[in-house]
Order: sequence, then structure tokens, then C-alpha cells
Amino acid sequence: MSTDPSPARLPLPLRAAETTPERPWPVRHLAPKIADYVARMPPVWVEGQVLNLKRWNTMYFLTLRDSDLDMSLSVTAPASAIRRLGDAAADGAHVVVHASPRFHAKKGDLTFQADDVRLVGLGELLARIEHLKGVLAAEGLFDQGRKRPLPFLPAVVGLVCAQQGDAEHDVVSNARARWPGVRFEIRRVTVQGPRAVPEVSAAIADLDADPRVEVVVVARGGGSFEDLLPFSNETLVRAAAACRTPLVSAIGHHMDTPLLDLVADFRASTPTDAAKRVVPDVTEERARVLQLRQRSRGALVHRLTREQAGLDHWRSRPALANPTTLVDTHEARVQVLRDAARRALHTELVHGRAEVAGLAAQVRALSPAATLDRGYAVVQRDDGHVVRDPADVAPGDALRVRVARGELAAQVVAP
Repeated sequence: MSTDPSPARLPLPLRAAETTPERPWPVRHLAPKIADYVARMPPVWVEGQVLNLKRWNTMYFLTLRDSDLDMSLSVTAPASAIRRLGDAAADGAHVVVHASPRFHAKKGDLTFQADDVRLVGLGELLARIEHLKGVLAAEGLFDQGRKRPLPFLPAVVGLVCAQQGDAEHDVVSNARARWPGVRFEIRRVTVQGPRAVPEVSAAIADLDADPRVEVVVVARGGGSFEDLLPFSNETLVRAAAACRTPLVSAIGHHMDTPLLDLVADFRASTPTDAAKRVVPDVTEERARVLQLRQRSRGALVHRLTREQAGLDHWRSRPALANPTTLVDTHEARVQVLRDAARRALHTELVHGRAEVAGLAAQVRALSPAATLDRGYAVVQRDDGHVVRDPADVAPGDALRVRVARGELAAQVVAP
């Protein structure tokens, strides 16, 4: 019984571009190539913040983290290079490292082997902050016109503070001593070192998204210039500028001014000062209300007294003390004129009546009716024409004879 021989293994591709699903590179072949490629890279100066600094025998192991983005590199350095930093060799230190890349083929890890580690100078940091300050100012992030007023009496205050420290106690205790009903939404974060920027920025965004929070306080209990560097970081400052809720910066420093102070809606000198700014003092407000009420009452009493005095003054004048005085004289004159008018009218009526009676007598004397009363008659034809001559009628004509007491019908018999 025979078996088929195993197929012959094909030779590996020489270049990565020649690999295919049927002809891949095994890991044992790729890893040395990457290590060889990385080993040919020249040393480089890298800047970042120190994190997780640990010593093992004569070597130090640390993570070099970018201060703006969540990116980091693993670095090893000889103890002699770290000792030159003195007391500044600690987590959060801002350094530049001269290091060569190393790829560990067995683990697939990329690290950097440092031969020189230097602190970033204070002057250099100040120059960078000033440059960033100019850039942000040109964008208008520090303009007074974009700053929002703090609410008079916020129901809920958002607080960003250290996980351990006095800032939280200073803000909360002083605020509640002034106004016991105030409530807090607290976000405890790292406020120095490489984790400060992302944690503080995330806490601000979280509180800004909470509709109950009416004002956000970022508090820290002071510190050295290096400790306050995260509060001048561009990422954190832009996160504060994007906050729609009024924001108070209470870093607790006097000599330095982090950029967060400039972009915040209000700068408090200390966390205690922030507590006094965000909530009113109930005792002071009660006293102010009492004072205003007393002033209002005094003003009202004064106004009423003044108006009453004025009213009494006008009422004491003769015209108002006896209001009919002004019309009594006119009333008497009206009465006299009315009597005179009545007498004149009566006289005119009497004279008119006598004149009408005389005219009536004259009319009656001249009226045909008076003639008829004396026995005369008026003869008219049918057409109303008065007959004055026998020739005006003919036999058979109908006539109408008017007498004093009525009319008679007649007919002409003979002319």
C-alpha cells in the first residue's frame, strides 16, 4: 500500500508585496524583518510627560505620554540619565528624550531605548503658553462678549475637583453654609499629571450635558507652575470654551494665570471664593430683603404723608372748603335773568294776545262771513264763479247759494 508523498513546500516570497493568502510569511519570518527595519531607524528626540516611572536595578522604565492626545510610548533609560533630573524625576514631569526604537521580536513590542533625558525648561513652557494664548485670543475665546453671567441661585452646582484634597471641602462646605439647599454633582478626577487633561475635559463635558447643572466649578487647591500646566493645555481650554453651562475657574493660585482662567466665564481666586460667587449668602439675602422692605415701607409712608399734606392744603382753600361759593353768585344772577326773561316773555305774550285779538276783529269785520251773518248770500255757479250779473246765468243753470249757516242748491228758472 502506497501513500502520496507530502507536497513540496514552496519557497517564501522575498518581499512583503509578493505575499498572498496561499504564500504568507510566518510570524517567525516577519518579526525579525520588523526588528531589523526598526533597528536601522536613527535616534529621535521625543517630547512628552512622564507616567508610571519605575526603577529596576540600573534601568528606569517609564511611559512617555502625549499631553494633548491619549497616545504613549514605552521608554527605558539608564539610571544615570534619570538621576540628572533630580527631584523633578516624577510622574507628570515634562521631558524630552533622545531614544532609539527597539522592536522585541518575541513579544511584538515596540520600545525606545533612551540615552539622554532632559526637562523642558520653564522658559520654553512659558513661551509655548504665551503662543497658545495669542492663538486662542485671536479666535475670540477670551472675549468678554462670550462670557455668560452666573445664575443668581443655582439649584445644582457641578464640581470638578481632585479625588483627594481640600478643594471639594472648601467649595461644598462654604456653599452650604451660605445656602443650605444647594446640591452638588461632583466629578472627582486627577488634577495634575498626564491624566489631568483628559479626565478634567471629560468631567466638564459630562456636567455640561446634565440639564440639572446650572453652573460648573473647576477647583484645585493651588500648586506649583508645573502642577498647573494641565490647566493651560489647549485641549482642556477648548473643552472649557465649548461648555454651554457657565463655568467658574477656581484653581487657587495667585502668581500664575492658567489659560483656563481666561476662557472661563468667571475666575475665582480660591475654591472658597468660588463657593461665595456661585451661591448667595442666605443671611445677607434675608437682611437685604428686610432692608428693602423697610425702605419700601418708608418710601410708601413718605409718599402717602406728602400726598395727604397736599390734599389737606388744597382742601383748606375757600374754593374747596365751600365749593358752592363759586357758583352761588352765578346762581343768583341766573335766577335774576330767568325772572326777567319770564316777565319779558309774559309781557310779550300779553301784547301779542291783544294784537292778535284786534287783528281777528278786523278780519271778522272784513270777512264775507260777517256779511252773511247780516242776511246776505253768495251765489256761485257749478264752476265756483260768483254770480254778479243776471247775464252770467241762463235758465236751467244749477246754482249754489252760500248763507251764514250753510249752502242751498238752486236752479235758474228765468233770467
